[in-house]
Amino acid sequence: MPYVEIRGNSIRVKWWSGEYQLDADGKATRRKKYESASGPDPGVPFGDETEAYNYGLDREHEVRHGRNIPRANAKTLMRDYCWMWWEAQDLRPMSMGRYKSRLRARIIPYWGERPVGDITAWEYDAWKKGLKKASAAGEISHHYVDQLLSLFNLLMTDAVVKYKLRAESPIIKHGRRGRYAKKKREVKRPMEMAVLHHLARNAYTIWGYTGWTCVWTAAFTGMRPPGELWGLRREFASPTWPASDPDPERRAEAAERYGPGKMPALRVQWQQQYVDGVRTVVDPKYDSHRTLVVPPFLHEMLTVLLASHDSEWVFPGIQGGEMPRNWYDSYWMPMRDGAPERGGRKDLVRPEISPVPEMAGKRFYLVRHGHREWLDEAGHPRTAIETRMGHEVAGVEGLYSNLTPAMEGEIVNSLQERWQRFWGMGVWWAPPFPSSLPDGASRQ
Repeated sequence: MPYVEIRGNSIRVKWWSGEYQLDADGKATRRKKYESASGPDPGVPFGDETEAYNYGLDREHEVRHGRNIPRANAKTLMRDYCWMWWEAQDLRPMSMGRYKSRLRARIIPYWGERPVGDITAWEYDAWKKGLKKASAAGEISHHYVDQLLSLFNLLMTDAVVKYKLRAESPIIKHGRRGRYAKKKREVKRPMEMAVLHHLARNAYTIWGYTGWTCVWTAAFTGMRPPGELWGLRREFASPTWPASDPDPERRAEAAERYGPGKMPALRVQWQQQYVDGVRTVVDPKYDSHRTLVVPPFLHEMLTVLLASHDSEWVFPGIQGGEMPRNWYDSYWMPMRDGAPERGGRKDLVRPEISPVPEMAGKRFYLVRHGHREWLDEAGHPRTAIETRMGHEVAGVEGLYSNLTPAMEGEIVNSLQERWQRFWGMGVWWAPPFPSSLPDGASRQ
């Protein structure tokens, strides 16, 4: 039972916290640990002994029913909790980096000095409103706001359920309520071959036949750019795979279905990410290792590309090494937005690059979206589409469905037909081949 102490004009109540004190060896003794309070809220004293006693009864009720939050836990500062929470996560390097960036940029500067257990729904609503105002003013994107709110929700949920730092979350979700605000979506348009040809031609101007092939590979495989493209090693490209696969079991199984005389295919085995500033090869997103059949024209294009360099990567950088960390600025933006003529040494002269207006302000990732559109237009089975995109089909459909050789053959045919239909429309520019074709290869 709680007991009340009166000291001068103040009233304090003590109750058992449900824990026992520890001795020097860390073992629990028979001495109980007590908590106390001088009021129901910080700075608010109890009005009388009855109020204090009832408050103590409520706390002991929480202890008996496992809902007690030790006051020391609730007083953990957000700046400490955020980093302890981050260290406890086991996510992919890119996700860890994004969480760290959001904690540093917005969450800790705002909430850092607040105890985890003291954050109220009022305070959360005010912070959320401020973020939306910043988004409306163009200071941050609405997508970034959603990411911040989602991360804060994870922090508060784990503080309640996992770490017992507070009794309930300050985030209360309702159904649709208040003024309706339509969510902004990225404006997309159908991915047209002429637009991709423009991008590929610009890419050739920037970094040669590698750039030309890279754009068409992204468009006709749906690989996640840029990580899966940069992580494509020579031994997993269609001219060499599956015979060059280092895993003997996977090599033998794949050889029954892919390779010379069968369907050409490449293997998405890795992606590249920066981990603590170091370029690192990691598993693809969602562990979506997969085999992608490629149309004949792309197989020939990759064959020519691999014959033109000796890099371990299918798509090396301009100087033949790894792709630079500032790829977005030095490669994608000139490809998309154009660039003036550049002088200098003979080997550095670059002609003017014309902008691609249809892609203004857009991400390279939308090329992957366009590949999904093509598969939908061609009417391929959902199983074939989702497997190719690196997704899992949920539920019973995913359990019973399977990607068959016939499905893959239809994908190859529809993609090759799209390519041939485009080139049959008129005279389109194509780059010269960087080297003589290997035996058995033909010009697409």
